[in-house]
Amino acid sequence: MRKEIVHVGAGELHYDIAGMAEAALVLKRLGVATCPENIGDALYKGQRLPGWLKEIVARALQDDATYGYSPTTGLLATREFLARRVTGQGGVVVAPGDIVFFNGIGDAVSKIFGLLKRTARVLVPSPGYMTFTAAEAAHAGGRPLTYCLDPNRGWLPDLDDLALRIRFNPSVTGILLVNPDNPTGLVWPREVLQGIVRLAQRHNLFLLCDEVYQNFTYNGHCAVPLAQVIEDVPAIVLKSISKEMPWPGARCGWLEIYNGERDPDFKRYVAAIVNAKMQEVCSTTLPQKTLPLILGHPAYPSFLAERVKRTEARANLVHELFETLPGTRNIRSNGAFYGTVIFDDAALNARQTLAIADPRVRAAVEELAGRPGVRLDKRFAHYLLGATGIAVVPLSSFTTPLTGFRFTLLEHDEADFRRVLNTMAGAVAEFLASA
Repeated sequence: MRKEIVHVGAGELHYDIAGMAEAALVLKRLGVATCPENIGDALYKGQRLPGWLKEIVARALQDDATYGYSPTTGLLATREFLARRVTGQGGVVVAPGDIVFFNGIGDAVSKIFGLLKRTARVLVPSPGYMTFTAAEAAHAGGRPLTYCLDPNRGWLPDLDDLALRIRFNPSVTGILLVNPDNPTGLVWPREVLQGIVRLAQRHNLFLLCDEVYQNFTYNGHCAVPLAQVIEDVPAIVLKSISKEMPWPGARCGWLEIYNGERDPDFKRYVAAIVNAKMQEVCSTTLPQKTLPLILGHPAYPSFLAERVKRTEARANLVHELFETLPGTRNIRSNGAFYGTVIFDDAALNARQTLAIADPRVRAAVEELAGRPGVRLDKRFAHYLLGATGIAVVPLSSFTTPLTGFRFTLLEHDEADFRRVLNTMAGAVAEFLASA
């Protein structure tokens, strides 16, 4: 080209969840019966939506207005509904004007990081969900700035270490929290959230918080909304209907702005995000219109509770199995719907393998696993896929030096879930013992 056209941060945009799906397609063409445990879509794993929910959507489709544009920031009635819910939690007061709809959280994240000054950095958790880590790295044109979620502390960060990362890097202007966390299943305790709020106050930072799984907690844990502890700190909170409702195909997410008027620079930043959204006209009208009716339906709490109870049982099965399997450990998940297995230090090496009978499949796996830069846990994930058809996400894909893998707890049928879980455990044992 006449001039280099690729953004300096483009090389940081990786998404191994989709990458493993592409690998699964390669092997599926060779006859492997694949089982996707890499993508958090409850509907794909057998969840059925209740009739009352479908009836709400069907009725909305009879309204011609549903087929038209919505206001750029979202339907006023829906933003009023959401503002009442947040304000009713106690703490910060949110107005409808503090809520902005996007076509999914990914759309919002691209605006949030794309409109930050390149020298303004956001500390993101490690392990951390790759949409955030990739966006943080890409906007700055370098590696993401991270803080450690420590498995030896039940995935909690060391706030003293976090304070040092802020103190000695003046480019840090924000901190990201995911509560409950993906991939770890951490549910942040109130006192830790309050400690991070105090750090933000002390250093004049803003907070960015993903609360997509806010109502998906179990084992006696309950996620504390940031709204309850934020005090006077500016913040952006992300929410969605994709996981909880679940309606991922609607691509419906929104931002809640807390204390948007407290800092003039933050106020300009939020205005820039809204102006960028205006270039896209609006978000999809149908899910916005039905959201209050679905969340407010008397049958919704029991529908959600049944899903949460099933996920709790799955998480505890994972913990019982992998916490006792030599060479692995599992920190019990208490939120979201993922299991994360960590390999012990030095448990993996480049000689380990799994039996794959079909020579074409073995050749494809060896090609995938032997590519330059493939870490040892990704190598395992490719062999697992080829030998069993089960697709998982390497833990190293979540910007962490830890090795392991993440999989979903979404399989609706308990017998099928136990079969997949036992198959994975057997494959791990065989792989670790192979060399």
